[in-house]
Amino acid sequence: MTAFSLDTSREGWSAEVTGAAPERHDTVVIGGGQAGLSVGYHLRRRGVPFVALDADRRTGDVWRRRWGSLRLFTPAAFDGLDGMPFPAPPDRFPTKDEFADYLEAYAARFDLPVRHGWRVDRLARGDDGFVIASGGRVLRARHVVVAMASYQRPSVPRFAADLSPDVVQLHSSDYRRPDQLPPGDVLVVGAGNSGAEIALELSRTRRVVLAGRHPGELPFDVASRAAHAVLIRLLLRGLFHRVLTVDTPVGRRFRRRSAGHSGPLIRTKARHLEAAGVKRVGRVAGVRDGRPVLADGTALDVAAVVWCTGYQPDHSWIDLPVFGDHEPRHHEGIVDEAPGLYFVGLTFLHALSSSMVQGVGRDAERVIAHLLDNVPPVSDRSPEAVVASA
Repeated sequence: MTAFSLDTSREGWSAEVTGAAPERHDTVVIGGGQAGLSVGYHLRRRGVPFVALDADRRTGDVWRRRWGSLRLFTPAAFDGLDGMPFPAPPDRFPTKDEFADYLEAYAARFDLPVRHGWRVDRLARGDDGFVIASGGRVLRARHVVVAMASYQRPSVPRFAADLSPDVVQLHSSDYRRPDQLPPGDVLVVGAGNSGAEIALELSRTRRVVLAGRHPGELPFDVASRAAHAVLIRLLLRGLFHRVLTVDTPVGRRFRRRSAGHSGPLIRTKARHLEAAGVKRVGRVAGVRDGRPVLADGTALDVAAVVWCTGYQPDHSWIDLPVFGDHEPRHHEGIVDEAPGLYFVGLTFLHALSSSMVQGVGRDAERVIAHLLDNVPPVSDRSPEAVVASA
């Protein structure tokens, strides 16, 4: 056994790792969701050896943890990753568990080397590439692809801590089903897609108040065959995927103006909320006497609050000088300031579709093509060939 130390002096970091010498890999992918699997597919296809690290116990667990009634906001025709269509009628909206199982099947079909239970604690520059630390284990790699969404940490306003202890609070990431909440009125904060759908579900058993600016909605029913055949394809494959990109003036303007704002309601309509008896109110501005208060001064006497207020970036584990205010500095996932480092899965990495299932494969393929400028392929076996020989 060889003892070694990892310099982790950044902001009080200190750890000494003793054990076998660090594993060495040509390429390490951090993340085993749809972004990480897409990167893995294109690495396998081009014959680049790699290992993918995933914090969860099973591929797809990040979806299995979502609330029970959740369905994807896009139909199955747009929910397949490169090389493997989603196994459902094209106009059907898969459940979150069906999509989780699809991701697991995808990793198995293409024999992608995903290691589960590897939560990365730190990514830093090493002598000959990068050093990745995870729970006392250390890997070294020439190239690293961080394949994760822009936002990982649940976000709630600071004044949430001032609510009375008898008001049950959940972030949408912890919400699973209505019986988690006590009897009584519920305030859902955040009127985007998640907030609207959770409010609808809760309205079947209790009175619900939905707070926040209405983000708009699609002017057609996405579940209709006509919408799927024409409008959905025009919207998702046309506008989101090819028009609103960093290559077009309209795309760059949209990217700047939409930062921090949720998109329009996809499946839910304002009329659905009204018919269900959901009361719409304005912004929650603070707390008074332990109760939430709206911007107009109205206090709400509710038994529970569900915060559908999104997530914040959390790249604190990346110890590299490549960040702006919130996001890494990159162009289409390529980081010039740290050669060998790439990102996939970020919001608007190349297009509005970049954080959607339908767009992540194109971004992964582009990043891997750049990576291959520095890594010669070692095998001609594509994922399809792996499957055919199994």
